[in-house]
Amino acid sequence: MQRLTKKERLQLLRFVCSFAWADFKIQPDEKEFVIKLMRKLDMPADEAAQVEEWLKLPPVADQVEPTQISRKHREFFLENVRGVIMADGVLAPEEKENLRLFEELVR
Repeated sequence: MQRLTKKERLQLLRFVCSFAWADFKIQPDEKEFVIKLMRKLDMPADEAAQVEEWLKLPPVADQVEPTQISRKHREFFLENVRGVIMADGVLAPEEKENLRLFEELVR
Protein backbone atom coordinates (compact mmCIF):
# COMPACT_ATOMS: atom_id res chain seq x y z
CA MET A 1 0.00 0.00 0.00
CA GLN A 2 1.41 3.35 -0.98
CA ARG A 3 1.87 6.06 1.61
CA LEU A 4 -0.35 8.98 0.76
CA THR A 5 -0.83 12.37 2.35
CA LYS A 6 -4.29 13.47 3.46
CA LYS A 7 -4.68 15.44 0.23
CA GLU A 8 -3.64 12.43 -1.86
CA ARG A 9 -5.95 10.03 0.03
CA LEU A 10 -8.92 12.31 -0.55
CA GLN A 11 -7.91 12.81 -4.16
CA LEU A 12 -7.74 9.04 -4.69
CA LEU A 13 -11.13 8.43 -3.10
CA ARG A 14 -12.64 11.33 -5.04
CA PHE A 15 -11.53 9.61 -8.25
CA VAL A 16 -12.66 6.18 -7.14
CA CYS A 17 -16.09 7.49 -6.12
CA SER A 18 -16.49 9.46 -9.33
CA PHE A 19 -15.81 6.30 -11.36
CA ALA A 20 -18.26 4.35 -9.22
CA TRP A 21 -20.87 6.97 -10.20
CA ALA A 22 -20.07 6.68 -13.95
CA ASP A 23 -23.27 4.72 -14.61
CA PHE A 24 -25.24 7.06 -12.31
CA LYS A 25 -25.66 4.51 -9.53
CA ILE A 26 -23.33 3.09 -6.89
CA GLN A 27 -23.66 -0.67 -6.78
CA PRO A 28 -23.31 -2.46 -3.42
CA ASP A 29 -20.07 -4.13 -4.55
CA GLU A 30 -18.64 -0.75 -5.57
CA LYS A 31 -19.55 0.72 -2.20
CA GLU A 32 -17.90 -2.24 -0.48
CA PHE A 33 -14.74 -1.71 -2.56
CA VAL A 34 -14.62 1.95 -1.46
CA ILE A 35 -15.10 1.04 2.19
CA LYS A 36 -12.35 -1.60 2.04
CA LEU A 37 -10.02 0.92 0.38
CA MET A 38 -10.71 3.44 3.16
CA ARG A 39 -9.78 0.77 5.71
CA LYS A 40 -6.59 -0.15 3.85
CA LEU A 41 -5.62 3.51 3.80
CA ASP A 42 -6.50 3.79 7.51
CA MET A 43 -8.49 6.95 6.83
CA PRO A 44 -9.27 9.14 9.82
CA ALA A 45 -12.94 9.72 10.67
CA ASP A 46 -13.12 13.20 9.09
CA GLU A 47 -11.80 11.91 5.76
CA ALA A 48 -14.06 8.85 5.89
CA ALA A 49 -17.06 11.12 6.48
CA GLN A 50 -16.22 13.06 3.31
CA VAL A 51 -15.95 9.83 1.32
CA GLU A 52 -19.29 8.64 2.68
CA GLU A 53 -20.81 11.85 1.32
CA TRP A 54 -19.34 11.03 -2.10
CA LEU A 55 -21.02 7.64 -1.89
CA LYS A 56 -24.36 9.45 -1.50
CA LEU A 57 -23.72 12.16 -4.11
CA PRO A 58 -20.93 12.14 -6.69
CA PRO A 59 -17.95 14.44 -6.22
CA VAL A 60 -18.01 17.72 -8.11
CA ALA A 61 -16.66 17.01 -11.59
CA ASP A 62 -14.22 19.93 -11.73
CA GLN A 63 -12.48 18.55 -8.63
CA VAL A 64 -11.60 15.34 -10.47
CA GLU A 65 -8.62 16.34 -12.61
CA PRO A 66 -6.33 13.47 -13.65
CA THR A 67 -3.40 15.73 -14.49
CA GLN A 68 -3.26 16.78 -10.82
CA ILE A 69 -2.30 13.26 -9.73
CA SER A 70 1.33 12.95 -8.71
CA ARG A 71 3.29 10.93 -11.28
CA LYS A 72 4.51 8.55 -8.57
CA HIS A 73 0.90 7.66 -7.63
CA ARG A 74 -0.73 7.46 -11.07
CA GLU A 75 -0.48 3.68 -11.42
CA PHE A 76 -1.87 3.23 -7.89
CA PHE A 77 -4.82 5.49 -8.73
CA LEU A 78 -5.41 3.64 -11.98
CA GLU A 79 -5.31 0.27 -10.20
CA ASN A 80 -7.98 1.41 -7.72
CA VAL A 81 -10.16 2.99 -10.39
CA ARG A 82 -10.08 -0.31 -12.29
CA GLY A 83 -10.90 -2.09 -9.05
CA VAL A 84 -14.00 -0.08 -8.30
CA ILE A 85 -15.44 -0.24 -11.80
CA MET A 86 -14.95 -4.02 -11.89
CA ALA A 87 -16.17 -4.56 -8.31
CA ASP A 88 -19.68 -5.44 -9.48
CA GLY A 89 -18.40 -7.65 -12.30
CA VAL A 90 -19.96 -5.44 -14.97
CA LEU A 91 -18.13 -2.97 -17.18
CA ALA A 92 -20.81 -0.54 -18.35
CA PRO A 93 -20.12 1.37 -21.58
CA GLU A 94 -19.80 4.64 -19.61
CA GLU A 95 -17.29 3.06 -17.27
CA LYS A 96 -15.29 1.60 -20.13
CA GLU A 97 -15.05 4.96 -21.91
CA ASN A 98 -14.22 6.86 -18.71
CA LEU A 99 -11.49 4.33 -17.90
CA ARG A 100 -10.02 4.63 -21.40
CA LEU A 101 -9.88 8.42 -21.11
CA PHE A 102 -8.43 8.25 -17.61
CA GLU A 103 -5.71 5.83 -18.75
CA GLU A 104 -4.76 8.19 -21.58
CA LEU A 105 -4.53 11.16 -19.24
CA VAL A 106 -2.42 9.50 -16.55
CA ARG A 107 0.06 7.76 -18.82
